[in-house]
Amino acid sequence: MAATAVRYLRSVGAPTVAEPVEPLEALPRPELRAVADDERAPVDQGEFRRVLGNFATGVTVVTAPATGTINNEQGTDARTGPVGPAGFACQSFSSLSLDPPLVCFMVGRTSSTWPRIARAGVFCVNVLGAHQGELCRGFAVPGGDKFAGVVFDAAPVTGSPRLADATAWIDCTIHAVHTGGDHLIVVGRVKALGTGAEETAPLVFHKGRFV
Repeated sequence: MAATAVRYLRSVGAPTVAEPVEPLEALPRPELRAVADDERAPVDQGEFRRVLGNFATGVTVVTAPATGTINNEQGTDARTGPVGPAGFACQSFSSLSLDPPLVCFMVGRTSSTWPRIARAGVFCVNVLGAHQGELCRGFAVPGGDKFAGVVFDAAPVTGSPRLADATAWIDCTIHAVHTGGDHLIVVGRVKALGTGAEETAPLVFHKGRFV
């Protein structure tokens, strides 16, 4: 399993102990299928979303530090694209293991943010409070500068953006990556964690809206 994870991280240009970081090529958009042509059709996707939407979840923003070298006015690296900090809104986050301390999140295989997190090799999970719905919406929209006007500092171990006023934060290195249909299952090794200065109610998502 460890060898598979290392091979994957190398394939997307993430740093490993064995070799320096290589430039990341854009990941091809995979042709994903739930079943083969001669198999039973999957459940209706709309019905799948409707039923699973009954499961209320917390909301997080997964962030990673800037990578590469800015060499033009657009703030991008000619070889690897955007080099500023990366982040996306994520509901599919969970604790995984106490010993060793592991967490996991799921991200779509066609995500444009994931390759930047993979390249960094680290991430910080920011658990949002009930007052941070607009912040979450900003990170849920693809493209643009998601960090414009956002207050953050550096997580203590990885340097990933730690968002101000989050109810909790978990600073991680990428431990393993597994495929799961049209998503990737990213396992993180926890290096540091903590809670916000004030205890606040969590931001909760249920049936397609914040509650």
